Amino acid sequence: MNENKNDNKKGNKNGKYDKNEFKRDVIERLREMFICGIETATQEQIYRAVCFVAMELISENWLGTKNAVRQYNTKTVYYLSMEFLVGRTLGCNLLNLGAWSEVREALEELGVDLNLLEDQEPDPALGNGGMGRLASCFMESLTTLSYSAVGCGIRYHYGLFRQAIVNGYQRELPDDWIYEGYPFEVCHPEEARIVRFGGRVEQVYNDRKKGYDFIHMDCLEVLAVPYEIPVVGYRNGIVNTMLLWDARAVTSDDQDYNTVMEQRRLADQLSAVLYPDDSTDEGKELRLRQEYFFVSASIQNAVANYKKDSVDITKLPEKAVFQLNDTHPATAVAELMRVLMDEEGLGWDEAWAVTTKCLAITNHTVLTEALERWPAHIFTRLLPRIYQIIVEIDRRFIADINMMFPGDFDRADRMRIIHNNEVRMANLCLVASFSVNGVAELHTTILKTRLFRDFYEIMPDKFNNKTNGVTHRRFLLKGNKPLAGWITGYIGPFWITDFSRIKGMAVYADNEKVLKEFMRIKHSNKIRLAKYILDKNGLEIDPHSIYDVQVKRIHQYKRSILFILYIIYRYNRIRQHPEDGDLLPRTFIIGGKAAKAYYIAKLTIKLINSVADVINNDPSVKGKIKVVFIENYRVSNAEMIFAAADLSEQISCSGFEASGTGCQKMMMNGCPLIGTMDGANVEIVEEAGPENEFIFGLTADEVAAYEQNGGYDPMTIFNNDSEIRQVLTQLVDGTFSEDRNLFKDIYDSLLTGYGYGDRPDRYFVLADLRSYIEAQQRVDEAYRDRKRWAKMGLLNMANSGRFSSDRTIEEYVQEIWHLQKIKMTVPEKENDGSGEGK
Repeated sequence: MNENKNDNKKGNKNGKYDKNEFKRDVIERLREMFICGIETATQEQIYRAVCFVAMELISENWLGTKNAVRQYNTKTVYYLSMEFLVGRTLGCNLLNLGAWSEVREALEELGVDLNLLEDQEPDPALGNGGMGRLASCFMESLTTLSYSAVGCGIRYHYGLFRQAIVNGYQRELPDDWIYEGYPFEVCHPEEARIVRFGGRVEQVYNDRKKGYDFIHMDCLEVLAVPYEIPVVGYRNGIVNTMLLWDARAVTSDDQDYNTVMEQRRLADQLSAVLYPDDSTDEGKELRLRQEYFFVSASIQNAVANYKKDSVDITKLPEKAVFQLNDTHPATAVAELMRVLMDEEGLGWDEAWAVTTKCLAITNHTVLTEALERWPAHIFTRLLPRIYQIIVEIDRRFIADINMMFPGDFDRADRMRIIHNNEVRMANLCLVASFSVNGVAELHTTILKTRLFRDFYEIMPDKFNNKTNGVTHRRFLLKGNKPLAGWITGYIGPFWITDFSRIKGMAVYADNEKVLKEFMRIKHSNKIRLAKYILDKNGLEIDPHSIYDVQVKRIHQYKRSILFILYIIYRYNRIRQHPEDGDLLPRTFIIGGKAAKAYYIAKLTIKLINSVADVINNDPSVKGKIKVVFIENYRVSNAEMIFAAADLSEQISCSGFEASGTGCQKMMMNGCPLIGTMDGANVEIVEEAGPENEFIFGLTADEVAAYEQNGGYDPMTIFNNDSEIRQVLTQLVDGTFSEDRNLFKDIYDSLLTGYGYGDRPDRYFVLADLRSYIEAQQRVDEAYRDRKRWAKMGLLNMANSGRFSSDRTIEEYVQEIWHLQKIKMTVPEKENDGSGEGK
């Protein structure tokens, strides 16, 4: 903190930070940075001063970690991900440093509320949904478990987008999270890398090595500049690095103005937004540019780091492993081959041996349309050398397949990397990776038996499961401090670093005193969320009502439409039977973003808001039902929502959700789920017991049978179930919009199919709706018995230990990455967690 001090360390041997020193340092930073005192400083200025002091606390451990990794030549995992949904970092950094309580008290003495101060921090707009949040959870767990890791991605200037709801419609606004600078990042222009696009490749014979050199000529060069963000481990002195690449133009003094401006424009596009619209060739090209940009920079950086302490490049797999977070970083296969052959001088066989020992991939989808395919004409023009290498990988692989299965041309076509003038990125990864993992047991089974069956039959040892997990330190310890402190009071603090110990709470499942305390904490969290909704939505909701929550990316297979159809059904029941005591007061809370070009998903958001407008303004329902859409759903408001949720909606079509992590976050916060036997739901039911969840709907096998054999006709349900028919008719009869055609495309998608060749009710919404209604009736019955409901919630929390990302990471480490712990000496800390959850 204070440069005049030489005590280290900003804290004593027990890890307690000096409040008076912290206050002096904050006041000093305000004076130096903003020429003001604490009395006149704005909240934003105080926030930045506190971040500056926090970075001083972090920087010594950060440097120590880097030095230790290099001193002991520790193997590092490079986690390549198109997105990292980081969330606000000030609170988590202070918590993991063991300084949160002291900093809170110091700021209180200065008249500053740390909770309000955290609201000054923008959510870094670096991710979209569960995959990006998973990447951030993994980085935190890797660091807390003392493994060396670098998270590699793009420093998007505007992120995905900031969602605004205007007249019920989603409007996408720039999310300029770095407009005023981000206090937890450090730029290293001296470590910049050149990434090349376009041009042509010339083969030049090399007498010395008796082979050809491949020279990339007449290409556009872009400078990839690294920005480092610290990832702080929980009270262990370890700080890993998130490495985000920003694009800059490579220019020279002899270029004319127009050329320089065009190069800057092209460079700026690369790090402008996450997931640009790829419905056009221009959009596809930009997305492919982005993917290769960060992959190339990250591979070059990793090889350069390795060469600082090692000479033999063929031993790279002993010190580096690259984990590809889905197919977005798939060009890493060919890029590593390019670096090894064109820059390090290895032959094909040597380079292939190294590459196939370095790369592993996690698959996150069972949707074939979500497996990236790039038009060959774009690929070869944009990345000519990378395309050459992929062509050769494909040629050699298919030659092997033809030898193994002579005459089986259909199999060869299914397994080709390049087919029908498309480059199949998933197939490229399957061929080159030494490990292919799914993210839930059911998902991995589907990969083996359906999606990648051909590959599994010839390379079964590659396939494995790593069920996703989330960091309980953010979503419970930080996000629900009252509950975390209460848990520590009963079972001690060691659950914070060993989440399997949360099981110790199960012994209190029949203790009425404990159950009442548990429900009081839940109620206080519901009051907090109600205040947030009143402030943001202008809507009063009843904290005594059931908070029925679905918050996630808006996609048809996640079936927000099923949720809204049930809300309409319940609304009808209340209006038709106003004295029906079976229907307890319910607040339906929905949040999530739809991709900019995803028409049906965006129309679903409009439907949700139109239904909410009608229900919330209908005096006849007398507060028995409210509907809330959470605008701009993100990590910071998610923490609040998870803590307050009574019922977790995990209602995807069985066999389509790879894992899902929202269910795990709500489970940790003591929330039963209503859902299908899909993704991680299956394992949640195994852990907590079916009696503590509300399961409904078709199984994955039943869905697969319908998809393969047909036999499902949603019109049969429409014709035979009058209540469901009424709900659907209300979409187009003017109930929720004067424009009766506004929601007709949703109506048609369920009954006749939307778009050319689309199957009616693609995700079996109507097939599951009646079963879903019955499951919701069971929810009302269970909630009426408050002791039973409290027990269900407590047992969900107590059985959530399996779903910590610490467990997931240990499985990756032991079975895929084979890392060793970072060796470094840190000051002894009192790892008692006291105060951190209070």
